Amino acid sequence: MSDETTADDASVIVVGGGPAGLSAALFTAKNGLETTVFDSDGTWMHKAHLFNYLGIGSVGGSEFMTTARQQVDDFGADRRQDEEVTAVDESGDGFAVETDEGSYEADYVVLATGANRDLAEELGCELTEEGPVEVGVSMETSVDGAYATGAMVRAEEWQAAIAVGDGAAAALNILSSVKGEHFHDFDVPADAERVFGEHLAE
Repeated sequence: MSDETTADDASVIVVGGGPAGLSAALFTAKNGLETTVFDSDGTWMHKAHLFNYLGIGSVGGSEFMTTARQQVDDFGADRRQDEEVTAVDESGDGFAVETDEGSYEADYVVLATGANRDLAEELGCELTEEGPVEVGVSMETSVDGAYATGAMVRAEEWQAAIAVGDGAAAALNILSSVKGEHFHDFDVPADAERVFGEHLAE
């Protein structure tokens, strides 16, 4: 990303609308980054029922996704449902994303396409010997400013809780980069009251 880009105009494109992608989008949109999500609704969550997600006793995967999408929408992300991404390339200091409906640009890109690693490979992201996309704990790939999350970075550990954590890690690293210091998204009860009050006022 350009040194001239600030938190007020930094942009993120998230490719994939499963738990990993929506988690990343939630954090970036909530903290003021222009966030666009391309969601083709190919997530495995529609086949799942969650009993092993900490803090949730029992919820259907589709119900979980409905709540997750609503959260992302509420924080102002531009979620483009059923608009499929066909290519992601580096462009200047950021990325160009092509879909079946148009072209978009952003400073950062988060890939969250499940076990499908095609876009990551085409972008030039390095893979491990086992096949997944190689990332560090921040979820950043070998391509500066490009992040990979969820099933695409793990051989077999395909869990909603892991995917959500990966998305959050990517988003926090992007936010730290944009803000020039370690960023922590930690809310307190007063924040919840403020946000709930804002929604009532709308």
